[in-house]
Amino acid sequence: MRARPRPKRYVRKIAARAQQREEFTQPVGPPLRPYQVVLRPLVTEKSTHLSTRSERRSDEERPRRDAYTFKVALHSTKLDIKKAVEELFGVRVVKVRTQLHEGKKRRYRFRIGQMPRWKKAIVTLHEEDRIEFF
Repeated sequence: MRARPRPKRYVRKIAARAQQREEFTQPVGPPLRPYQVVLRPLVTEKSTHLSTRSERRSDEERPRRDAYTFKVALHSTKLDIKKAVEELFGVRVVKVRTQLHEGKKRRYRFRIGQMPRWKKAIVTLHEEDRIEFF
């Protein structure tokens, strides 16, 4: 049994949606170089704990923590971040997780302002690779 042909109006709507999807996947802004994508490493107590391994356990029980945190450009994608870290530090990246941080409201005397938005990337490396910041 053959299916009924779709009306022309429906076919046009499907084509318009496909075009919108293609526009959505296009990168936003100019192409960035690796040093423009990764702005700086975030060295905090939590990020240091993520990048080191627990010394109290034996090697078999030791949890894998090869994650490093970076402040990255706001409109960079996970693929951009992965390529930039691999090129800048010469390591193999397994996974990239990103977080968008909204700017906090700050007050100075009688004026209220807002801190800028920023993006944080948590980059997980291959087991054999390490990044030494210090």
